[in-house]
Amino acid sequence: MEPDPTAFSPGSSKAGLNRIQFLLESLVDLDLSLKKAGSRLLVLKGDPGEVLIRCLKEWSIGKLCFEYDTEPYYQALDEKVKGYVSGTGVEIFSPVSHTLYNPADIIRKNGGSPPLSYQSFLKLAGQPSWATTHLSTTISSLPPIGNTGSFAVSEVPTVRELGYEDLAEDEMTPFKGGESEALKRLRESIANKERAANFEKPKGDPSAFLKPATTVLSPYLKFGCLSSRYFYQCIQDILKCSKKHTSPPVSLLGQLLWRDFFYTAAFGTPNFDQMKGNRICKQIPWKNDDELLAAWRDSRTGFPWIDAIMVQLRKWGWIHHLARHSVACFLTRGDLFVHWERGRHVFERLLIDSDWAINNGNWLWLSCSSFFYQYNRIYSPISFGKKYDPAGNYIRHFLPVLKDMPKEYIYVPWTAPISVQRKAKCIIGVDYPKSVVSHDSASKECKMRLGEAYALNKMLNGLVNEEDLNELRRKADNESTNLDSVSRKKKQKLID
Repeated sequence: MEPDPTAFSPGSSKAGLNRIQFLLESLVDLDLSLKKAGSRLLVLKGDPGEVLIRCLKEWSIGKLCFEYDTEPYYQALDEKVKGYVSGTGVEIFSPVSHTLYNPADIIRKNGGSPPLSYQSFLKLAGQPSWATTHLSTTISSLPPIGNTGSFAVSEVPTVRELGYEDLAEDEMTPFKGGESEALKRLRESIANKERAANFEKPKGDPSAFLKPATTVLSPYLKFGCLSSRYFYQCIQDILKCSKKHTSPPVSLLGQLLWRDFFYTAAFGTPNFDQMKGNRICKQIPWKNDDELLAAWRDSRTGFPWIDAIMVQLRKWGWIHHLARHSVACFLTRGDLFVHWERGRHVFERLLIDSDWAINNGNWLWLSCSSFFYQYNRIYSPISFGKKYDPAGNYIRHFLPVLKDMPKEYIYVPWTAPISVQRKAKCIIGVDYPKSVVSHDSASKECKMRLGEAYALNKMLNGLVNEEDLNELRRKADNESTNLDSVSRKKKQKLID
């Protein structure tokens, strides 16, 4: 939670300030709900494992309840606490409830390994075992808090109390944290039952920002402000009364199932969050180019569609799923060929809905490192956004430096005549950066590099080492240099 002055954006070493603010709002809302029921939230400071063990000792706790977590960091924390508890007589209750299914059950049904395709996951999963049981959503009262002894118990801190300056209003996410807000958003999302029943994910508009084209419930699911099981039952109630509806994977229900699919894959795959040592990840000679990464991260690629999305990500902590696809593809296999782990780290920091399993799963997918392998299908940083927003209103909003650029140049401002640039008060290379690559040639080079990496992975049955990757890099760099030389000679001949 403490500020990290070395980080590329305001926040701690782990999370951007938008996500910290969202979490604090969620905790304040939880505290208010607990107080209405006669209890309260106790906020303690220190290492979570050590503080919890001290609580168990000093308060003579007889039963410890916590939700089962599949993420490695929290698994280690839970094991530390359970290690202390064993032999003390303290009862542990740790149900799987953050997901629709128990990932361990799915893996067991699949013979000990996680299913790696959505359809195979659906066949194994079936209907959740709890789906026919009514979920209780109200608590009338709770026991009052007892004597907290020597503990320094506080209220939920503010960002200022944590050592941060308040964010400017235009730098803050418009999405407020908490269960109250989650339930309000849920009610609004399913109020129109016909629309909810016929929700179809691919048809969403990534350029819609005044009213996002999706439910924006992902941050609430991530923080536990909204139960995925309650959401599932709400959708099922609508489907029972609908004459027609969409089906997974594109339906609302399908989105929840995608979440469980990635949770299961992540839980059953060691080193899921990295390329090396990850048995389901193709070994690819990605670049670790700091300058290209920074240009992408800081909205300086010179491609307005990409840069506008990255501005929205930094300011709002949320972007549409197709916008995520665009910028992730651009950074990795589409144009810059930068390692997906570097992009994952940026998303992990800036997204308010950053979820370990889903974030890593999506980066593996979008870089064509796992799950999806059609690397020739690339999101164009020019035509893809134009399809949804030909006038470029999304770009004009998030990149005001381009607000007066005529629509025929808004996606390709480097092609605008200098007279047009002057009139728009935006000189390319001065007021807005030149494009960092030529999309046509960069995408061809990316495809070439991926094709060679895929062939090597196949030949060596995935057992590609660092020396193999370096050899691929040298070969690709030489081929790229030769192509550049040929291109320069052709241009010189034309000039002559």
